[in-house]
Amino acid sequence: MCTALTSNGKKFLFGRNLDLEYGFQERVTRVPRRFPLTFRAEPPLREHYALIGTAAEDGNFPLLADGMNEKGLCAAGLNFPESASYSPERAPGAHNIAPHEMIAWVLGRCACAKEAEELLRGTRVAAEAYAPHYPIAPLHWIFADREYCFVAEPRGGRLDLYENPAGVLANEPPFGFHMQNLRAYLNLTAEYPKSRFPSPALRPYGVGMGAFGLPGDCSSSSRFVRAAFYRANSACGEGKFAEVSQFFHVLGTVEMPRGGVLTAEGKCDMTRYACCMDAEAGVYYVKTYENSRVRAYGMRTEGDVIQQFSMQGEEDILFVD
Repeated sequence: MCTALTSNGKKFLFGRNLDLEYGFQERVTRVPRRFPLTFRAEPPLREHYALIGTAAEDGNFPLLADGMNEKGLCAAGLNFPESASYSPERAPGAHNIAPHEMIAWVLGRCACAKEAEELLRGTRVAAEAYAPHYPIAPLHWIFADREYCFVAEPRGGRLDLYENPAGVLANEPPFGFHMQNLRAYLNLTAEYPKSRFPSPALRPYGVGMGAFGLPGDCSSSSRFVRAAFYRANSACGEGKFAEVSQFFHVLGTVEMPRGGVLTAEGKCDMTRYACCMDAEAGVYYVKTYENSRVRAYGMRTEGDVIQQFSMQGEEDILFVD
């Protein structure tokens, strides 16, 4: 259960909540230009665009859940368990990528979202796990830069691509459902509402009633609507980090507190981390469930050694006497 979104203000920002009932040894990960990226069926990238994001790392390959490259292209993978359908075998004449390779492969090669979309038109995602003890992750992806945003969904062995004018993605159902469902909420407004009753004369009993009916549960369809509403109506303050702060507040409208959502196995689904990428400055901001202090990591372009940083830690509270 995850939510990703974009923001186009003075800065172009991209980020996501990652919601899971378990950790995967996630770490902020820097991948410089000359760190070799080796793929199952594609030629290795011995030089590529520098990357930064959150990944699990095993066997010297960055298993990126999300990230951005030095050119400002951003990406995130979100759980798509009911609909994800990968190619059972590699397709001749196409690029063949395993699900765990997708983000590193696209961000390593592509300078912008349009270029990524064109690359993915000739791509098939093969049903290959990273290792025997790893499951094949059922995912769909959102890619964005300041100019363009699109979604890639593996369906029936092909990869379907959709322009994403909402700038938001959640989990199941497929993206087309989310955009259709969004139409049911077209009357929502952040404005102070006026009565449409001819009689009697009515007035709101408080602020916020223009958005009466905005869904508040944690289902993916409700999170999509809520994120789209707050993203569209976001009003940023002034200050050096005002846009980053506002971005985290919008992500906060769709976060999952521990205990509010239980899986079928009775485990607590929760927002393990939230991230915000300043694509133009090359800075990756992140906070975790256990530590809400925002930490910032800059891009590193030169070098051939991957760097990883632990995201663990307790809440950092300032005590004032």
